[in-house]
Amino acid sequence: MNERVKELITTDGVRLVYQDTGGEGVPLLMLHGWGQTQAMFRHQLEGLAPGRRVVTVDLRGHGKSGKPRHGYRIARLSRDVLELVDHLGLDRFDALGWSMGVSVWWSFIDQYGTGRIRRLVAVDQPAAVAAVPWMTEREQRESGAIFDVSGLLYLGAALAGPEGDTIRADFVRGMFSGDPDPEVLAFVAEELRSTPAYAGVPLLFDHCAQDWRDVLPRIDVPTLVIGCEGSHVHPDSQRFVAGRIPGARLHVFASDVASSHFPFLDNPPAFNAVVEKFLAEEPASRA
Repeated sequence: MNERVKELITTDGVRLVYQDTGGEGVPLLMLHGWGQTQAMFRHQLEGLAPGRRVVTVDLRGHGKSGKPRHGYRIARLSRDVLELVDHLGLDRFDALGWSMGVSVWWSFIDQYGTGRIRRLVAVDQPAAVAAVPWMTEREQRESGAIFDVSGLLYLGAALAGPEGDTIRADFVRGMFSGDPDPEVLAFVAEELRSTPAYAGVPLLFDHCAQDWRDVLPRIDVPTLVIGCEGSHVHPDSQRFVAGRIPGARLHVFASDVASSHFPFLDNPPAFNAVVEKFLAEEPASRA
């Protein structure tokens, strides 16, 4: 294990594996999506401003972290992140989430507030993944719901069933448009295999069944929302998120720049430049 890779034991006894580049300035804590790992950000550890301190973590049930038989809820993952932040002594940090990682940050903010977060970057996550029953059809469209509750139940059952590996591979392939780089697709598929079905299925259900629309207007820190024209997450859902967060910015990558749910892998220089520009901005002067 290299010196950047470290471990933390959570209050409920789960080993979390994280990396800390140990640079200077405000740390950036990056959270990966469902079934993925901190290796998703392999191009950001060095590609963001030289010397920037970047922290990544394999969430429970993912990557090299522990895979217990408990705790597969977004609320528990956000508690794990709080414990990591406390463990590292981070009084002030920048937060970046991608896909489910954004939901973990929204849960973190909902429970613990924004007092320690300087800036937030939300990458390609709808306000609600499943069209929960209390939504009108218009609200379903606005929030960017990818499937309805019956579709979520079907997907969960399929992932837990005997054809789970095939269903999982098809699910990931659907997150890319056009002809993805075979190496990138193979890398994503391989990382996904690190999450067992007993962890991934209940977590996916909990993640997709959340409706975060009430949290968005209460986010009171500078926020950048990033979408991608080639993603299975429609850019309109990112426009909706940015519109609900007071003062949020929006950046949508055109399909000739990045054409998947994984812009940080598709086009690392373009992704890094957008994130770095936002993080490096001087704070707005108060009147």
